[in-house]
Amino acid sequence: MAFSAFLHIGRSPPLVLSRQFFRQTTNICAKRKILVHSKALSVSFRTVYRAQHIHIQEDPDVPAKVQTKISDVKIITKLLGYIWPADKPGIRYRVVGAFSLLLAAKLSNVAVPFVFKYGIDVLSGDTPVLLSTLSPTSMAVTSMLLYGACRAATSGLNELRNAVFARAAHSSIRQVGVAVFKHVLSLDLSYHLDRRTGAVGKAIDRGARAIQFVLTALVFNLLPTTLEVCLVTGILYYKYGLECSLIALSCISVYTAFTFAVTRWRTNFRREMNRADSLAGSHATDAMINYETVKYFGNEDHETKIYDGLQGNFEAASIKTAISLAALNFGQVAIFSTGLAATMALVAGQIAPASAASALSALSASGLTVGDLVLVNGLLFQLSVPLNFLGSVYREIRQSLIDMSTMFRLMEVKPSIQSLPGAPKLIVDKNTASLEFRDVCFTYLKDAETQKLLCDNLSFKVEPGQRVAVVGGSGSGKSTLVRLLYRFYDVDSGQILINGQDIRKVDLASLRQAIAVIPQDTVLFHNTIFYNLKYGNLNTSDEEVYEAARLADLDHAIRHMPLGYQTPVGERGLKLSGGEKQRVAIARALLKRSPILVYDEATSSLDTITEHTILRRLAAATPGLTSLVIAHRLSTIVDSDLILVLHNGRIQERGDHQSLLSTPGSYYGQLWHQQLTGNVKGEATESGGR
Repeated sequence: MAFSAFLHIGRSPPLVLSRQFFRQTTNICAKRKILVHSKALSVSFRTVYRAQHIHIQEDPDVPAKVQTKISDVKIITKLLGYIWPADKPGIRYRVVGAFSLLLAAKLSNVAVPFVFKYGIDVLSGDTPVLLSTLSPTSMAVTSMLLYGACRAATSGLNELRNAVFARAAHSSIRQVGVAVFKHVLSLDLSYHLDRRTGAVGKAIDRGARAIQFVLTALVFNLLPTTLEVCLVTGILYYKYGLECSLIALSCISVYTAFTFAVTRWRTNFRREMNRADSLAGSHATDAMINYETVKYFGNEDHETKIYDGLQGNFEAASIKTAISLAALNFGQVAIFSTGLAATMALVAGQIAPASAASALSALSASGLTVGDLVLVNGLLFQLSVPLNFLGSVYREIRQSLIDMSTMFRLMEVKPSIQSLPGAPKLIVDKNTASLEFRDVCFTYLKDAETQKLLCDNLSFKVEPGQRVAVVGGSGSGKSTLVRLLYRFYDVDSGQILINGQDIRKVDLASLRQAIAVIPQDTVLFHNTIFYNLKYGNLNTSDEEVYEAARLADLDHAIRHMPLGYQTPVGERGLKLSGGEKQRVAIARALLKRSPILVYDEATSSLDTITEHTILRRLAAATPGLTSLVIAHRLSTIVDSDLILVLHNGRIQERGDHQSLLSTPGSYYGQLWHQQLTGNVKGEATESGGR
């Protein structure tokens, strides 16, 4: 540290907590130092890659409309609400106890140089021995032992304070982390589609670490430093006069102002570190997630080149950071050394005996002793410890406040899709599960220059127990129906009704509980097969999970795996085939036991034989369920009660399989004959591939 060279026998011990601050600061800096670059260099880097038609997405943590600066006072106020919770008196008692121990530790710390001064004065004969039974030498030895005891007491009180406050601090971190995580999960699908998952995760992670640092810094560094400054300047004024205290106070003020000013300048570099952290981290995550794609196209060198460019920007920015840090440290040392020298010279000038023999006359003239010089030295060096850490702590507090601001801005993003206040639960069961789209209009990318109308006055009705299929070309709006039904988006106009109830006017959780979706692209948790199956209904029994796997034609394959149902599926389920993942999705949709079942091209990854086997089992296992089937293979929907053919957001044709085929020139008929002709080759290929 900046003042590590100023070790002195009369210096009071550095706070044990200060070493903890140093470790925390070092760890935080090391973590952030991994992926850092400057804004100017990132511009040039993006320019190079833009020439190659490659765009490195800069993922904002929150939408622009809520990217307003949150004041530091507001952030601290939010944080104090967690550290002083009204519903947890035990936490509040711990906070009070920690502050009491803090005060006791400071008083013990300030007493250290006084005890040392007394020992020096006893040895030099400048002060009488308090205990008449002891010789001056024995009294001096006793003073040194007391000096050590005060140092030990200070350290012990600090550690006890840390232990008492730990539960309060980590309780706050836990509350904030859970609140942010829950809020992010509640946000709309559109928010998550626009964000990079890695960037959002980084924002939450950095915010949680920032909370821990800010809490520790405020309670155990800034407040104690302020208290110690008041004590030291008061002692200097009382014992050595106004001039001495003003010199010390001026030194502290200039030191603090210099530290804050330079730190604010350096904060710009740290902001760019966060930005680079998100960019490089998100890019690395994206490359790892798309590992197979990278391998398919042999683009390892391309990905490495991009990552190396980001690391090159970090290298340049870290050099700037190191140089500015050196300037800050040198300025701090120069300011403190000047103030220390001036104060010591002033006190020494008041003592300044011509010889040892004149010490008594000097004592009678000014009242100062050699011990006073040691006392001033000890007090100032004692103050230098928290001031020294003030620089690094302030830097990290500024960065932590930025991190917390990013995280709290996440909390200010409000979901546009949510339940109305007091909304009733959706009342529906298997016998009443009618489904109706009534004059539904929906436009995608409403804020974009080129809008896309995916639903144009769309109307149809599914009676309870009916099976209705929706077919159409790519971009015709098939999957949009599922997202509108599940309220991932709201319609622009019209209504979607379930059992005659407008889905926008019922409780959102009850709506989604009533609908089970089997998606086309099944993404699994990085856990076991059993966990992913049971995720469909966490309250179901193990035997019901096994039965659902049998219905999905998955049980046999699982039992031939080395660990059976406890086999890990890998990240996003990459250890399973596409067909196995879809069968997991089918099984957990069955476990949900919802009255409405939606197939979003749910069997597209299955071969024809397996597909028909599973569909037969599903039909037997779900009699009477209302089903909406988004289909690409027309052979899977021939037994549907109603088939809707979508084109440009409108229903172009409707009817059952036979009526649509018998209609001359029907689009459905053309699709059927195309697939019928192509299926012969397709099935042969599938069989050969397996």
